[in-house]
Amino acid sequence: MFHRTILTAAATVVALTGGAMAQTSMPFALDWKFEGPAAPYFTAIDEGYFADAGLEVEITAGSGSLDAIPKVATGAFPVGFADINSLIRFLDQNPGAPVTAVMMIYDAPPFAIVGRKSLGVEEPKDLEGKVLGAPPPDGAWAQFPIFAAENDLDVDAITVEPVGFPTREPMLAEGNVAAVTGYNFSSFLNTKRLGVDEEDISVIMYSDYGVDLYGNAIIVNTDFAAENPELVTAFLEAVGKGWADAVADPAAVIPSLMERNPAADAELETERLALTIDGNVLTDWVLENGLGGIDPARLESAVEQIGTVYEFQNEPDVSAYFTDAYLPEEPVMLK
Repeated sequence: MFHRTILTAAATVVALTGGAMAQTSMPFALDWKFEGPAAPYFTAIDEGYFADAGLEVEITAGSGSLDAIPKVATGAFPVGFADINSLIRFLDQNPGAPVTAVMMIYDAPPFAIVGRKSLGVEEPKDLEGKVLGAPPPDGAWAQFPIFAAENDLDVDAITVEPVGFPTREPMLAEGNVAAVTGYNFSSFLNTKRLGVDEEDISVIMYSDYGVDLYGNAIIVNTDFAAENPELVTAFLEAVGKGWADAVADPAAVIPSLMERNPAADAELETERLALTIDGNVLTDWVLENGLGGIDPARLESAVEQIGTVYEFQNEPDVSAYFTDAYLPEEPVMLK
């Protein structure tokens, strides 16, 4: 059973006096390093979107798609950014944990197969008879059985080579594997940087081949949210403004990232952010309905797909995984 620490609003939220208005501290746990896709959140700080909402937001880097979930569930952070599929499994293994998703950011998950066309990989069936490099902790590898089932792949005909994250793309670039599992905006760029012609790189998105899974979402500690609903909504409104700025001009938000990560390559991170927007954020559904919400029927289907490769310990409860109760009244429209 999950041991949770329930923090009161007084313990979690610290009023910082300064200037004419008190700011409420609301630390935010990212899933990964300070790279291009994190720029919208830093922009929300620098443009004053959080401050205008009365929030003082400090952003902390993470070490993977699972990283923020226990941080938020224990109350160490009121809000975070995490893969909803990992959240679904976490809640199954820790029933009653006070954490849920409140704003979908990656309407299309970043899970992908990145391959070399010159090595014969352009579509799912091409993986049969090839060597696939896959880091065991990789999110895309975790969902690969769903992708394989949806595309009727003979998994026995695929040689899976366990690889480390640092060696994944080098092995692809050297031709030691024909394809790798990874995120569309990371493995593609990493392979390209290693000198592989981008025309030779194939990116097979799971979302284009029958996988209904969603991607990363803003998650919240439900005890905190119940006591501070207006703060959560204000936070999400500011996040929406940051993403709207990023969609309007990806290059314009990168300086906010570079201020926090001066060692980053601005051109590379601009391209990474643009790939994230095009491949994961700005889907047809989001263009029509706005950023943040979900299609309940699709989430039901996603949970069913997860159930084909993961044995639920408890009856899945879709209402525990996502709520739109804290989304802004006006949808965040992106274009």
